Amino acid sequence: MIDLYTWPTPNGHKIHIMLEETGTPYKVIPIDIGAGDQFDPEFLKISPNNKMPAMVDPDGPGGKPLALSESGAMLIYLADKTGRFLPEEPHARYATLQWLMFQMGHIGPMLGQVHHFRNYAPEKLDYAIDRYVNEAKRLYGVLDTRLGESPYVVGADYTIADMAIFPWVRRPDNQGVEADDYPNYRRWFDQIAARPAVARGLEVLADRRREGPMTEQAREIMFGATQYQRR
Repeated sequence: MIDLYTWPTPNGHKIHIMLEETGTPYKVIPIDIGAGDQFDPEFLKISPNNKMPAMVDPDGPGGKPLALSESGAMLIYLADKTGRFLPEEPHARYATLQWLMFQMGHIGPMLGQVHHFRNYAPEKLDYAIDRYVNEAKRLYGVLDTRLGESPYVVGADYTIADMAIFPWVRRPDNQGVEADDYPNYRRWFDQIAARPAVARGLEVLADRRREGPMTEQAREIMFGATQYQRR
């Protein structure tokens, strides 16, 4: 059974969904990022960059335990371990990895900046908000164009690339994006949201997610000096 260190964030949900889709047994170990669990020395041994999710597979390659962080790497590992959602045929495999990297390098970082400057920054900076909202709209446009060419991001089949992107585009209104401007995205989103394994993945630790304004303690831990201490 995989030990999964996680929290109900888009990156956490990627792995929850993959584990549910593949039926892989796992144990949830909450990492409350608002309380600073990500800086615990024992967690840092698994995730040196103090980011969740991370995992330990006691039955890793060669039967030896494997500790792994970075959600994209975890998706690839789980796909290879289970033989699902990452094609073996080279052209399709590299296309899947291309769109996975699109999420890791663009969708995640840019939409993360949108969330920060629109919802969490103590000072509303018009330049930053406009910059990242415009980039969010551009990325939704890239996604929408691609989904006008195929049912899923890579092609005819659902892959880890879809799982990676989906949790990040669940709240377009929070990103300054009008979902109805992207009809191919809407069709794809509704199709994935209807999958039972996706629904189960989104419920992992859902009761632990904080609603309402962020506390000053959590804000300092996530965005203040605590975040930047050398460990």
